[in-house]
Amino acid sequence: MLSLHLLKPPIFAGARSTLARANAATPRACLSVDVRTVDQSKPGVAVGSQEVMEAEGRVLVGTYKRPPVVLYSGKGCKLYDPEGREYLDLYSGIAVNALGHGDPDWIRAVTEQARTLTHVSNAYYSIPQVELAKRLVACSFADRVFFSNSGTEANEAAIKFARKFQRFSFPEKKEPATEFISFTNSFHGRTMGAVALTSKEHYRSPFEPVMPGVTFLEYGDIQAATKLIHSGKIAAVFLEPLQGEGGILSATKEFLQSLRGACDDSGSLLVFDEVQCGLGRTGYLWAHEAYGVFPDIMTLAKPLAGGLPIGAVLVTEKVAASIKYGEHGSTFAGGPLICNAALSVLNKISKTEFLSGVSNKGQYFKELLTKKLGKNPHVREVRGSGLIVGVELDVSASPLVDACRNLGLLIITAGKGNVLRLVPPLIISKQELEYAAEVLLECLPVLDGSN
Repeated sequence: MLSLHLLKPPIFAGARSTLARANAATPRACLSVDVRTVDQSKPGVAVGSQEVMEAEGRVLVGTYKRPPVVLYSGKGCKLYDPEGREYLDLYSGIAVNALGHGDPDWIRAVTEQARTLTHVSNAYYSIPQVELAKRLVACSFADRVFFSNSGTEANEAAIKFARKFQRFSFPEKKEPATEFISFTNSFHGRTMGAVALTSKEHYRSPFEPVMPGVTFLEYGDIQAATKLIHSGKIAAVFLEPLQGEGGILSATKEFLQSLRGACDDSGSLLVFDEVQCGLGRTGYLWAHEAYGVFPDIMTLAKPLAGGLPIGAVLVTEKVAASIKYGEHGSTFAGGPLICNAALSVLNKISKTEFLSGVSNKGQYFKELLTKKLGKNPHVREVRGSGLIVGVELDVSASPLVDACRNLGLLIITAGKGNVLRLVPPLIISKQELEYAAEVLLECLPVLDGSN
């Protein structure tokens, strides 16, 4: 049942009282599914946040530097810790929870499929996998789909497919093209092939030698890219039409068109990584649709199954024709449970009115942020497309992220740590976006060292 609630930031030590007074004077409402404070008497909430954090330090490998927040439950665009403190979610599990938390259709799809069939492996056919592939093919450039379990796995598959395509398509070559082009500020994953395509050195250097044969070029450098593609050594060009981790940086139409033309001339494949920017995030179902340039391969993941692990590699028939039985595979990928969840997500996101809403809310949010934050000397630019928005600063964004969290707003950084990455659930309301902008404005003084 839908009801109207006030967004209330959690009460933390150091939270600014001025925002509390402002909220009391002009409460900001948000339309969301009914949310109640966590009942501490219920089983499963007996453990407090501090106990969870201390246990994590004893039993998990220390690969994550987490803020001191334990998230216990969520509904709509809000998250709650075990003590019942409320947060407005503007990071969506890093652009994953496109439908927010607890979408009723998604829950129905998961629970009904769990009762029916969860896993059979890819040794047998399953109905949800075929149905999801049909839907993805119907609404994209692609002819066929390969499923994986994550974005980095999808990019690993794309690497293998690109190399196999070159051997299959040009058998007369004594040395088929095996090298790759990637770009500055890119992020394609953390497994050994995908991390080799990722430009940030600190992701690669602890694990070197990584996959050889990758050249990093300046994102947008048409001349350098076309020259190297025409060398005949490039199996594929990997890029994100809109870079998320890299700082919310959009390609130009001219750049993508030049890559498409050079790949067509040379026989190289063009791979669009839409793991973060795809599936409605930009206001288009696929980010590349805004440019009218289409790839040979597209990799997907994050929002596709609404929070469950999935990846997908969408390919043209010419790419698929080069792959034979047994040359790639996965035990878990494309399972019935995951694919049924993904169908519920894709069916909602792909609707024209849903995508129009994302586009309109994104434009409204950018204009709002520009108006409220643009005059601050630390704010260089507000940019993005749809509901993937970046606010570039001339200083580290970390103090601002921390201050917002203390007032109940969850955001993350991008770029070199100086860009706020705002990727809320695509269902977020304008009222919630207004509240987020108000919190950001209130917290801006921390960039000058103010409390």
